[in-house]
Amino acid sequence: MNLTLATTALKKYFGYDQFRPLQADIIQNVFQGKDTLVLMPTGGGKSLCYQIPAITQEGVAVVISPLIALMKDQVEGLSANGIPAAFINSSLNQEQQRNVENALLAGYVKLLYVSPEKMVSQSFQPLLKRLKISLFAIDEAHCISAWGHDFRPEYTQLKFLKAQYPGIPIIALTATADKLTRKDILGQLGLQDPAVFIASFDRPNISLTVRPGQKRYEQIFDFLKQHPNQSGIIYCLSRKGCESLADKLNERGFKADFYHAELPAARRNKVQDDFINDRTPIICATIAFGMGIDKSNVRFVIHYNLPRNLEGYYQEIGRAGRDGLPSDAMLFFSYADLLSYREMFEQSEASSEQKELKIAKLERMFQFAEAPVCRRKTVLNYFGEPYDGQCGNCDVCKNPPKHFDGTVAAQKALSAITRTGQKVGMSLLVDILRGSNRREILENKYHQIKTYGAGREYGYDDWLYLLSQMLHIGLVEIAYDDHNFLRVTEEGNKVLFSGKQISLAMPLPKVKPGEKIFAPKVVEKSKTQLLREELLGRLQLLRRDLAIQHGIPPYTLFGDVTLQHLTDARPLSDAEMLEIEGVSERKLQLYGDAFIREIRQFVLEKTQAGERITGSTNFISYHMYLQGKSVDEIAQERGFSPQTIINHLATMYERGELINIDQWVSPEECDIIQGALPLFTEPYQVKPIFEHFSERYSFDQIRWALADFRKKSLKTVE
Repeated sequence: MNLTLATTALKKYFGYDQFRPLQADIIQNVFQGKDTLVLMPTGGGKSLCYQIPAITQEGVAVVISPLIALMKDQVEGLSANGIPAAFINSSLNQEQQRNVENALLAGYVKLLYVSPEKMVSQSFQPLLKRLKISLFAIDEAHCISAWGHDFRPEYTQLKFLKAQYPGIPIIALTATADKLTRKDILGQLGLQDPAVFIASFDRPNISLTVRPGQKRYEQIFDFLKQHPNQSGIIYCLSRKGCESLADKLNERGFKADFYHAELPAARRNKVQDDFINDRTPIICATIAFGMGIDKSNVRFVIHYNLPRNLEGYYQEIGRAGRDGLPSDAMLFFSYADLLSYREMFEQSEASSEQKELKIAKLERMFQFAEAPVCRRKTVLNYFGEPYDGQCGNCDVCKNPPKHFDGTVAAQKALSAITRTGQKVGMSLLVDILRGSNRREILENKYHQIKTYGAGREYGYDDWLYLLSQMLHIGLVEIAYDDHNFLRVTEEGNKVLFSGKQISLAMPLPKVKPGEKIFAPKVVEKSKTQLLREELLGRLQLLRRDLAIQHGIPPYTLFGDVTLQHLTDARPLSDAEMLEIEGVSERKLQLYGDAFIREIRQFVLEKTQAGERITGSTNFISYHMYLQGKSVDEIAQERGFSPQTIINHLATMYERGELINIDQWVSPEECDIIQGALPLFTEPYQVKPIFEHFSERYSFDQIRWALADFRKKSLKTVE
């Protein structure tokens, strides 16, 4: 099996001309029957790595997927591209499942999606044995490892696949796995001499922003005002938090809903369906939401609370911008989030080893949030991908913090910790430094220590910012086993007693009352930009209407990237439409006429209004011709020569438009002119052919004969 077949299938079924990095190598490895482990970030194109081999090889590919919603989404997307796919899970009744089984046995299905529970069940094995299986694909493979962030015990039973089907290749895929998890995946599945492909984890289209947790509501409101009508997910730690935030957003005029595990299944399904179909743009949810959604046009992900680990954080923000267009990821964090998670982990029934692992990953997450260094550099280094320089697309790079000599500030804090007998937490320490009359301070006589009120020059939030840095660089530590009191470390003692100098990032400037955190930059748009936005809006509405008619999500019909390409290229024929990324043959057949018609209507309206629409001059002449105007009349009205108008019409004829060319060249003359073409090289020029025939045929006749030849050649290729 060679990659030419794979590339042909890529264009035919998915509308793409070339593979993304590593995809071709992975597909070739699967073609060769080898086991494979694939690590690609969310939105990196993992699915194509098994879908293309499934389409182009004999038999059915069995895909193990953890969520019903994800299976449904994948099958809908494949079906929209004309690929026979199905799933078997608990959502099917007996008759529906029997129909799928019959289609499988008849060889009509190329991809079958099943849950790990279904895969390992005894009732499923007889059907599996009767199928001709091309490959096994295990999605979300990190779930197999107890070291991963989303361990699911039933995944560990999948090791039977290699034992019972030794000749069938297995491809395991995941978006987030550190070195330990990768090693565990390979061992648990028993993969034989597997090839491991690790794509870059970098998602440069996602802008990363981290903010302290104060005034979260206001910051979110300001952000949403600057991103109207965009789809987004806001992750919250608690179910109550989801509901509360959704209510507040709706009160402010935003259209939002909430999603969590306690909702009835029917309600959860409706929330998810409304989000997928763009009826509800904003969802406030616990982290379970979105795992089963392949929605490509999520433009932002906000974490209302600190995520519990970097793997989860990166997987969740990866649900934004899957189409590669600019998107935003915003994270709020606070020290309280850290303590809440620690208490949750300590009270769980997990082993002490697992608790330690969770706490270590949580602390790494907190360090990422509080460190005033390039966000992308930090997270990529965590996944073992060195990243030099600054990304330029995170809050730290966009607004580099100014540093100052923080030695005196640190000494004040360290001295206060020491003088209280190291029996205070972060909040109480700040109140001591700021000279608060808090009852706890007076009862413990902390108002009598020398450093009481010594830090009034900094506000409460500023001190938290400075203390988090001191924690990050190792001047203090938290005694998790002793009421989360602060302890001065050996490094801290060097600053306090040995004169060691330290540098700290200056606290962020305060937002003034009434000042917007996300103040819009007022930029006057050009006429070209306004026209582009208008056409894009019209195509979005058309996509929505067609999606409703066909009962599919809008992004499944055409993604946002494809709509943008349609807006920029303005294809006016089937041939031009097929050149657009994301337009497959099946989608051209189903939706091409509607989009071409809308684009043509837009071009005509704007031309009649006196606007110049670049790239549409051929179509304008053709439209005037359809209205019954002669070549000379069109030329006079448009200010072109008749020869130029002939070229316009001939070009439209080449693209498949219906024009009776007999008035310019007869079929017999076409045959004679075209019969001489082997004497010339492409691209054919009119003048040499004109001279070859000793001026027996006019330039117009030759031009039309060439257009007819190209039109026939295009049909032959198709």
